[in-house]
Amino acid sequence: MSMNDVYVLRPFKLIALLCVFLALCLDLVALLSPAWVTADHFSLSLWESCSQSEARQPDEEASWSCFSTLTSDWQIATLVLLVGGAAATLVAFLVGLISLCHGTQRKHYRTVAVFLFTGVVLQACALVLYPIKFIDGTVLQTYHEFNWGYGLGWGATIFMLGGGVLFCLRTDIYEDGMY
Repeated sequence: MSMNDVYVLRPFKLIALLCVFLALCLDLVALLSPAWVTADHFSLSLWESCSQSEARQPDEEASWSCFSTLTSDWQIATLVLLVGGAAATLVAFLVGLISLCHGTQRKHYRTVAVFLFTGVVLQACALVLYPIKFIDGTVLQTYHEFNWGYGLGWGATIFMLGGGVLFCLRTDIYEDGMY
């Protein structure tokens, strides 16, 4: 590099790695979230369904009874798809981090992007399947809403998609400082 050359720092890959890390964190919180669907006296997560029984006496506190949701096929399928997407994101993060730290960046960026797009497809399938099958099989006669756990799943998917797009950008072919 001579004195007249201008070096332009394009931190797209670093931002992509940050997006993948955020997606991984959001995925973990979404998987562990106790609130995917809530209603009056009802809560549903990926792992268990809880309902609150009525108090028999005015001074008695109502109790919650919970049971596993891993008996329903669609809930197991949703969980498997989400865990598969999180695993693909973890692999993408590790490969991206190692390639960024070792300086072998361009060699592995496409692999990272493929893992991220695979995770996006798996998670999007799970997040579309979940409300369709919940509404199809629900016996709730009251108002219910999809809560923050479900929203975090979509947030993780969006960050995965953003990271995948940023890993696909080829900034090495631009030589003009205007880019």
